[in-house]
Amino acid sequence: MENNYNEIKIRRMSLCDAVAISDIYNYYVENTVVTFETIAVSETDMRERIKEIIDSGNPAYVVEVDGKMAGYCYMHLWKERAAYSFSKEVSIYLHKDIRGKGIGGLLYNHLLKSVDSKNTHVLMAIITVPNNVSVNLHEKFGFKQVGYMRQVGWKFGEWRDVGYWELIID
Repeated sequence: MENNYNEIKIRRMSLCDAVAISDIYNYYVENTVVTFETIAVSETDMRERIKEIIDSGNPAYVVEVDGKMAGYCYMHLWKERAAYSFSKEVSIYLHKDIRGKGIGGLLYNHLLKSVDSKNTHVLMAIITVPNNVSVNLHEKFGFKQVGYMRQVGWKFGEWRDVGYWELIID
């Protein structure tokens, strides 16, 4: 995939990123079914979420393209029960104007290279379907579909389906 960017920088997520991350994420909240949240997330609430992500010790990164925030990705516990402690959920969001230009793959590759296999055995991606872009991204990195739930979310006046993709870390 070709792009015309001068500089692409991936760095650790910080609390200072709350405004830019809110802007990116709220586009998806308000305009897509990618997330099942229905109310935009405030900067304060996003800052709290980022703090939890950072404090968890799991990888969390942002990508800047030509000095502007272009996306973010992170891992967090998939479920809270102790037996799930080695299973993590992955999330990635890109600025709406940067999608389809290879930036997501660069960011995701960086995230996956930072997986600590001593503390992580399975990565889960939960995807509202249909969403070929997200499915293709995850499958490019070896995720396999392992489940499908019909009509579990209601957004924009329609029932929405969700698929589960997993990657077992060797």
